[in-house]
Amino acid sequence: MAETSIGTPDQLRDPNYTPALHKAIPLGIQHVLAMFVSNVTPAIIVAGAAGFGFGSNSPDFPELLYLIQMSMLFAGLATLLQTITLGPVGAALPIVQGTSFAFLPIMIPLVAGKGVEALAALFGGVLIGGIFHACLGMFIGKIRFALPPLVTGLVVTMIGLALVKVGIQYAAGGVPAIGTPEYGSLLNWSAALVVVIVTLGLKFFARGMLSVSAVLVGLAVGYVYALMVGMVTFEAIGTSWSRAAGFALPVPFKYGFEFSLAAVIGFCLMAFVSAVETVGDVSGITKGGAGREATDKEIAGATYADGVGTAVAGIFGGLPNTSFSQNVGLIAMTGVMSRHVVTIGALFLILCGLVPKVGAIIRTVPIEVLGGGVIVMFGMVVAAGISMLSDVDWNRRNMVIFAISLSIGLGLQLEPGAVQHLPDTARILMTSGLLPAALIAIVLNLILPHELAEESTEEVSGGMAGHGAGSLPHD
Repeated sequence: MAETSIGTPDQLRDPNYTPALHKAIPLGIQHVLAMFVSNVTPAIIVAGAAGFGFGSNSPDFPELLYLIQMSMLFAGLATLLQTITLGPVGAALPIVQGTSFAFLPIMIPLVAGKGVEALAALFGGVLIGGIFHACLGMFIGKIRFALPPLVTGLVVTMIGLALVKVGIQYAAGGVPAIGTPEYGSLLNWSAALVVVIVTLGLKFFARGMLSVSAVLVGLAVGYVYALMVGMVTFEAIGTSWSRAAGFALPVPFKYGFEFSLAAVIGFCLMAFVSAVETVGDVSGITKGGAGREATDKEIAGATYADGVGTAVAGIFGGLPNTSFSQNVGLIAMTGVMSRHVVTIGALFLILCGLVPKVGAIIRTVPIEVLGGGVIVMFGMVVAAGISMLSDVDWNRRNMVIFAISLSIGLGLQLEPGAVQHLPDTARILMTSGLLPAALIAIVLNLILPHELAEESTEEVSGGMAGHGAGSLPHD
């Protein structure tokens, strides 16, 4: 419901309207709270996959602090590109940018077990992929036909399926704890379950800001529980706080630059999916906040900002940025379309990114507590993908395309050893599961005829051929 005390109905629908500062600041911070956990989680997961993240005793563990710092800083800077704009870059809309989950299935195989040394190739891919992403702004409208709900829904579902394992591992104690008696202990699981229960309780029974930031509040309650049971101590918190600087600027090419064909191909291909997701978010913002369709200029500007924000982040050690869908829902809920409100949130994120002590507190969160939040977030990614698939006309043609794409993509994720004899670049791209599934779905959707005989799938479906038509009518 719109808060009418903030302005008139016409003002609330105007992206250029600026509410009174004492009202705009809480609204801006609310946007940050809604996306804060999701924004820093990819950096934590990448560091964990590389071997210097939560739950590890790596001497490079402090590098995680820097990655968290860059996640906040460049989410804020990319958001400023969207709200303030820079020439054609930016939509001049209240779009909140953040670190994308979509690229994690590409990033994890690139860095798996390789430590900090793997980051040079990773950020080289982020930089080149970001430049490619920005170029998509010139013709984004012309490629949307190749990514219908059948493809985008499959990709989002695959992203979630690739990540749900991470949540379970974190809740059980983290990858380094696998094989030890502590892994999967009741104490570890109790901390994760506290987060899940509190998050679900707030999502379903609370209203307003408590519901919007349910994951963040759940993590805070889980953190308090971890303090009570001794999983984290005040001494550890004090040590982490005192060792972190009060202010630090980003370092260009801190981890070097390395050209990796697998990284470049992976990031460029995922840029298509991210660009289409941004188009959907821009449309959602203009429809939910202003009751109109997005213009071509707004869609192109938003895509430019996605790519430029990602490329600049890659120079300084930040991960790919994209528009955050949860904030689209927040705009629809508050009814406040002001881009200047989101600008305030962006400035808050930038401030956090320049103060490493913020990251120092985040890194004291036990991995089991974080696991509870990750279980909820990644489960929601799968649910979002399934929701997108509900718009598909589930005729037999689309069932076959989905079946083959999912079977090969998920199968390669679950059994990466099946392609161990491929060259490194091909192996990394194939074992992500996401890219082969997406490419197969796109190609089959473009080349297969739209008519398929009714009996054509019966011999392989085991009597379970579906007959649903989704939300779209069929002939």
